[in-house]
Amino acid sequence: ARVTVALPGPEPAEPRGEDIPLTILFEDDELIVIDKPAGLVVHPGAGNPTGTLVNALIHHCGASLSGIGGVLRPGIVHRLDKDTSGVMVAAKNDRTHRALSEAFADHGRTGDLERAYDALVWGMPPRETGTIDAPLGRAAVDRTLRAVVRGDRDDARHAVTHYTVLERFGASADGARPALASLVECRLETGRTHQIRVHMAHAGHPLVGDRDYGKAFLTKANRLPEPLAGMVRAFPRQALHARLLAFRHPATGRLMRFEAPHPRDLRELLAGFRRWVGEGKG
Repeated sequence: ARVTVALPGPEPAEPRGEDIPLTILFEDDELIVIDKPAGLVVHPGAGNPTGTLVNALIHHCGASLSGIGGVLRPGIVHRLDKDTSGVMVAAKNDRTHRALSEAFADHGRTGDLERAYDALVWGMPPRETGTIDAPLGRAAVDRTLRAVVRGDRDDARHAVTHYTVLERFGASADGARPALASLVECRLETGRTHQIRVHMAHAGHPLVGDRDYGKAFLTKANRLPEPLAGMVRAFPRQALHARLLAFRHPATGRLMRFEAPHPRDLRELLAGFRRWVGEGKG
């Protein structure tokens, strides 16, 4: 028997620029702020060697991106999950990268950093505002996922999420019938991988469309009227959007504040809930 093996050519050590469209909210010589669409991976990695935000930034910014993030993550100060949309900032030089990294590490406890996410979740939290304080570590079944774990585990990381209910969908006026879903604003006191998704699922309110942390709730769509049920089943991602990012500009000292409107898919989904099951303010 004769076996022929075809070896692929070597991958380039550094990512290359690619002409991927960017929605730019602000740009100067120090940094760039973009509205990342859902479906765009932030930086190259296993399974995503090209077609990432880093490839787009290299094409747009050239060699000006900060190198502190490493060869595969030039300019990247923070990240959003592939299927999370919203505001992100990238640094164009090392000084700006250091300053922004320090601000993100502090999470606004002593500085001016402010981040707010909008999440469409199943059910309704018991209080209009609340805090989820639960350490996160690697999930036992799938090591790429996270889970709430005991605080004494070696991989346990302190994680705190503050939430506010903005809208309730399907609740009766007298409160006798609980909401089928809620639009919740989440603010992070820490920035762990998948933090909002894991914390809301831990609280019993996973994000609509989250196939990693909300599998047990996928049949919830069957309780919804058509065509809303079909819209929910077809929604391809977790309903999470980084709506607000505010920080102090490292060079000018000016307080910068950016808001990204809900993308079309989330806008249409929320409109469907308002139309077909009704809304109530938080």
